[in-house]
Amino acid sequence: MPTPDAGIAAALEQPREPPKTRVAESTQTEAAPAQRAKSPTHRSPPPGLVPTLIVGSVTAAVVGLSIWYLVRPEPLLVQGEVDATRFDLAARVDGRVAEIPVQRGQNVADGAVLVKIDNPETFAKNEQSLAAKVVAEAQLANINAGTRAEVIAARKAALERAEASVVLAQKTYDRTSQLAASGNAPQARLDQMTDALHESQRAADQAKSAYEQAVNGYTREEHEIAEANVGKAAADIKAVQSIIDQMVIYAPVASQVYQQNVEPGEYISPGVPLVTLIDLNDMWVHFDLREDLVRTLKIGDRFEVRVPALADRRITVEVKLIATKGEYANWRATRATGDFDLRTFSIRAYPVGKVPELRPGMSAYLDWRTRE
Repeated sequence: MPTPDAGIAAALEQPREPPKTRVAESTQTEAAPAQRAKSPTHRSPPPGLVPTLIVGSVTAAVVGLSIWYLVRPEPLLVQGEVDATRFDLAARVDGRVAEIPVQRGQNVADGAVLVKIDNPETFAKNEQSLAAKVVAEAQLANINAGTRAEVIAARKAALERAEASVVLAQKTYDRTSQLAASGNAPQARLDQMTDALHESQRAADQAKSAYEQAVNGYTREEHEIAEANVGKAAADIKAVQSIIDQMVIYAPVASQVYQQNVEPGEYISPGVPLVTLIDLNDMWVHFDLREDLVRTLKIGDRFEVRVPALADRRITVEVKLIATKGEYANWRATRATGDFDLRTFSIRAYPVGKVPELRPGMSAYLDWRTRE
């Protein structure tokens, strides 16, 4: 039985074969310098360099954009609104709406009929006034014509009868007086004749006054009263006619019907707006600006505004009004402690050229920093 030491010695005495892998590695190692010798300029980048460059470029771009957004001035957009001259037309009378010959959005000419109102009581008062004027004019004509000839003749005849009665009474009194003086007539008879004479004389005086009145006609005061009655009747007609004229509402200028606030048959009261018109020839852009912005603005300045409703069309406008508003605005305080607020100014800027598509209510935007 062999011992372990004999087996180890036998293994050491056997010849060893060189490892093939080492030969292959040495061969490749020797071939690599040969290839590098053939192409000395070609070198492969390290495996982790490309991702590092991409990440660095993206990081630099993000940092640059962030710095640009932080450093650049923020735009100050001022929003305005297109406005136009409006007419809220109301009636001064009450009644029911009889007819509305226009429609909303319709262009109307100057003096066009917008609303007609019906009020039977007003028309009845007008007829009464016309009748009163006819009566007053007739009375004035009667006074101007004077007393009729028949009345004058009758008054003259009455005067002649009164004078004849005076003559008869005088003769009777004379005879009675002679008889009484001779004692042939009682004193009572004489007294009766005396009273009859006086009565006849007074009747003659009255007849004479009546005749003179008929001949002279009416007095100056009566003429003035009759003329005043005619004038009063004419004034009453004008007052009622003015109310009737207010029952038809007309367009004051060529404009467009913006709103129609009533319907036919509806009862209305005085002062209630019936129709609202807008004058498209008098339009402007209205801005409310803080006073710290208005300090750089003056009458006549021109700038462009952007109207989103017209596909962001830019319109040149000119400032024609800078007016302060009566109340204080809720803008930021001028100091950190909030001592007081900035006031608000109303700005009107009118389009330089005609813009037919522009309508009231459209928004208009202005970049205030760009304007400066």
